[in-house]
Amino acid sequence: MPIRRVLALTATALVLGATGACSDKASGSSDGRLDVVTAFYPLQFLAERIGGDAVHVTQLTKPGAEPHDVELSPRQVGGIDDAGLVVFLKGFQPAVDDAVEQEAKDRAFDAGSAVELLAAEEHEDEPGEEEHAEAAGGADPHVWLDPVRYAAIADKLAERLAQADPGHAAAYAERAETLHRELDKLNGEYAAALKTCQRRELVTSHAAFHYLADRYGLTEIGITGISPEAEPSPRRLARVAEKAKATGTTTIFFEKLVSPKVADTIAQEVGARTAVLDPLEGVSEPGADYFSVMRANLTALTAALGCAA
Repeated sequence: MPIRRVLALTATALVLGATGACSDKASGSSDGRLDVVTAFYPLQFLAERIGGDAVHVTQLTKPGAEPHDVELSPRQVGGIDDAGLVVFLKGFQPAVDDAVEQEAKDRAFDAGSAVELLAAEEHEDEPGEEEHAEAAGGADPHVWLDPVRYAAIADKLAERLAQADPGHAAAYAERAETLHRELDKLNGEYAAALKTCQRRELVTSHAAFHYLADRYGLTEIGITGISPEAEPSPRRLARVAEKAKATGTTTIFFEKLVSPKVADTIAQEVGARTAVLDPLEGVSEPGADYFSVMRANLTALTAALGCAA
């Protein structure tokens, strides 16, 4: 285990011990709304859309920050302790898992429990890079990139919000139904646009698009595994370049929160261009949201894969 993660988990444990004794387990904000703490952006988006004006939502991952190895401040751990509901994805953020286990086990909703998760794809030439998958029992956590599974999580979150706040159960269910319809529409757009393409392989700097590829009949070739901080070996780089050439890949995708250096290396080797494919782990641009980013991703994919208009 990397020393940075060991230190982060140790610090979190100390914080948990300090806050656990003094929390009053408040579940509502000062204006009467239900306090909902979310681990990172896709879960915040669901909570805000479904909760509406009946909830007060906070997020543990700062905008623009890489969420995989988030570290929690004492204030954030205290917020988990005080929350009426904590929405997280078990195995994705170890520090959040630890805080939930200690402070909010009976007031937490694990998004991964609502759907069947896919197994993380391991690279035999990159031993140990699937650290995050191992923490989640070998599962790939990037489930929100499949609109169908994401809609199922939304439905279950509405049920969990209703348990925490029965007085607004009907409103939660109504907003979840509206969101589900919007996600069904997005799924239809993806299915239609990606139905007929010249290529069906996407080369990505970070293997975050397994769910998207699985849903729409694509094959993801990840330069690194599910941890974007992993450093690919020369052997892995050579294998990806070989696959990219064999499949006629014209675009190597990278993401905004991670350096494009590795993607640039492969692109130069293959003679391809680079483009952004956003894993939606966080949103920092004003006005952007889940739907706008997913539709921007679809535009990038259809251009890169040579899909029929």
